[in-house]
Amino acid sequence: MPSLTVDGARTRAAALSVQSYDVDLDLTQGERTFGSTTTIRFSATDSSSWVDVKPDELISVTLNGTAVDVAGLNDGRLELTGLQPENELVVVTSMLYSHDGEGLHRAVDAADGLAYTYAMSFLDAGPRIFACFDQPDLKAPYRFKVTAPEEWLVLGNGAATQVSPGRWELAETKPLSTYFVTVVAGPYHQITDAHDGIALSVVSRQSLKDALEREAADIFEVTKGSFDAYHRMFGYRYPFGDYHQAFVPEFNAGAMENPGCVTFRDQMVFRSAVTDGERSQRARTIVHEMAHQWFGDTVTMKWWNDLWLNESFAEYMAHRVSTEATRYSDNWIDFAYMRKWWGLQADQRSSTHPVAADAVKDALASLDDFDGISYAKGAAVLKQLAAYLGDDVFLAGVNAHIAANEFGNATFADLVAKWTEAGAVGLDDWAQAWLRTPGLDTISVSRTATGFKLHRKAPEAYPAARPHKLTVGGYDAEGRRTTVDVLIDADEVDVDLDPSLAVVIPDAGDDSWAKIRLDSVSLENLAALLPKIEDGVTRAVILNSVRDAVADAELDPRTGFDVVLGMLPTETSDIAVGTLLNWSNTHLLGVYLPYEPYRGQLADVLSARLETVETGSSVQLSVARGFARFSDDAARLQGWLAGDGVPDGVTMDADLRWIVTLQLARLGAIGEAEIDAELARDSSSEGIVHATRCRAALPTAAAKERAWTQITTDADIANYELYAAAEGFWHPTQAELTASYVDRFFAEIPGTEKLRSGWVVGTSAQGAFPRYAIEQRVVDRAADLIADESVAAAIRRAVGDRADDLKRALAVRSAF
Repeated sequence: MPSLTVDGARTRAAALSVQSYDVDLDLTQGERTFGSTTTIRFSATDSSSWVDVKPDELISVTLNGTAVDVAGLNDGRLELTGLQPENELVVVTSMLYSHDGEGLHRAVDAADGLAYTYAMSFLDAGPRIFACFDQPDLKAPYRFKVTAPEEWLVLGNGAATQVSPGRWELAETKPLSTYFVTVVAGPYHQITDAHDGIALSVVSRQSLKDALEREAADIFEVTKGSFDAYHRMFGYRYPFGDYHQAFVPEFNAGAMENPGCVTFRDQMVFRSAVTDGERSQRARTIVHEMAHQWFGDTVTMKWWNDLWLNESFAEYMAHRVSTEATRYSDNWIDFAYMRKWWGLQADQRSSTHPVAADAVKDALASLDDFDGISYAKGAAVLKQLAAYLGDDVFLAGVNAHIAANEFGNATFADLVAKWTEAGAVGLDDWAQAWLRTPGLDTISVSRTATGFKLHRKAPEAYPAARPHKLTVGGYDAEGRRTTVDVLIDADEVDVDLDPSLAVVIPDAGDDSWAKIRLDSVSLENLAALLPKIEDGVTRAVILNSVRDAVADAELDPRTGFDVVLGMLPTETSDIAVGTLLNWSNTHLLGVYLPYEPYRGQLADVLSARLETVETGSSVQLSVARGFARFSDDAARLQGWLAGDGVPDGVTMDADLRWIVTLQLARLGAIGEAEIDAELARDSSSEGIVHATRCRAALPTAAAKERAWTQITTDADIANYELYAAAEGFWHPTQAELTASYVDRFFAEIPGTEKLRSGWVVGTSAQGAFPRYAIEQRVVDRAADLIADESVAAAIRRAVGDRADDLKRALAVRSAF
């Protein structure tokens, strides 16, 4: 269907005001469809408009008591004529359950055959569940009724009451945008609690019951501390009644901030051992979604171009409030290593865009900009703004914004006005440089006879005079640190530090948003000094500088690999270990560098670290996972599966067994029978996904053809299995086996848009891209596909981003 344009949305919003939605869902009609009856009461100042609905069958439509011809439905829109000042619209439909994570998703748990549903209405999936005026600035209260199997639990945005066996009524909500509406229904396991007058619960599949019982205390602890922090910070109580956190199957995003009933991917209910970093990541996700209850849910954007503000604000608050209100202290280390790197890469691709774009794109095109810039860059910029304005002014503006626009819609300009009223000055210039201009500066350092100079260089394509407030860290040969606070408000700034310092790090505290370049002396001394630099954030700044310089073909990738090998023997952060190994896997081995002998060198370092790492620690688990990913010692890995030679402190639980099984499959050391045997041990939905990935990784023609068929022709495959098939398919050691699929990708991937919709279209295309085929002809094929406007925009965007990475790899190989 045509995506809603901003002009179309403004026209409809000017003509309509929605008073209420009453939605009645019948989830007892079978495995394929569910019944949905929607009654909308609204006023109109124009005689015509349209309602959005995407049914399997449009059964009947009645406007003010008069039947509307259902044959008028066209591409998800039904025209409405003869509107009165006050109107009642009743739409009766049969809707399809989805398997792509959007709409009303239905998943069957392989562990016990139980079916679970949840509603995901973002971005334009609401009309797949109920008829609505689907745009963020037509808010209204909702009342839901749900008929479900008698053994099911039903939750939603309003408090749910079972009024008779299998019949549920949900309390009327505050005014909500359509994309926040959810219902979670199924035989979920629920654990309840309460805090400060707010009823709390967590739910998961029954097969995760034991894991949820273990994890609930930590989830509730984070939730309660964060409620207290937000109440103090905003001076405004959480307004949406109960607060449910539903961990649901096959969820595309990390989580969704539905008011009163947040949905999360249920991998966050940990069934196997995880690192401290993974636990803190879950905490940040919880805190992120809680921030949205105020910023996004209570006050919502008018159009999708301001979605960045919701996400940037929640991203910033996730790291800030997690540090203040939870027991997790590695939040800014994670931001530096992982989130910021995600955004830095996005900001250097051809698809870069301003953090705050003008309202020109339609709804689906706006989703294409939903990336590391919207999250990480925006969060970094807001962090710098809070430091620049001072916390009092920053929060005063935010609080005034929430109070002034309660349960309504607002723009970024409205927020800037509130900051200005609170005492901020010069925000227009700041916003133009940081938010409305894409790209990022490069900050480099040079030595002088008496100290150092910092150099600021804007990208030629996006010139801007961006101020940077940051800390410069200097280290002597013994690792002793000296710091200087600097404001870079010119292209060259002097820094008063001893020129004999061994290593100097611009932005050592990771306070700004820029590419950081070390001077030659610092690079020469880096290997000796890195083990002595204890601050985790500074170590992340250094690695990001190295990673980015390698990607820009300014630093030999072998030097970058040496940094990896130098950090791994002593690194004490599991986040850092995971980052080093992921960079090796996605950018170094088989991309910038040949797969061998570097893979072997990395495996040797990991093997040695297993002998010295603290038993039972998070770092040990990270190292063990890394060894399993990179080792070619099939006998040793098979021994681990049999319980032989497993390092003390490492548990061969289900998820670690699958990591080992995946590597054995890639090595060709096992086949279909062994994968089937492992699936018999772990016959869960998670096990099926792991097995799909392992089968796709097998080095046989039959395995590759089967996986490719799943990726390109299977319309019914569940989203997680689809992603797993793509993840397992390509590998540097299998280039000859998969060579014919490079051209097949460009020929066949455009057709997948007809099989699937929404989020999954671009995600699967990105995963299936031949990322290890480092050849100019692949770049050329990608350019042809990107230029073909008949191909879905999400696929073109995914291919464009992968092609940009491929261009960088070619440049690195050419230079070194």
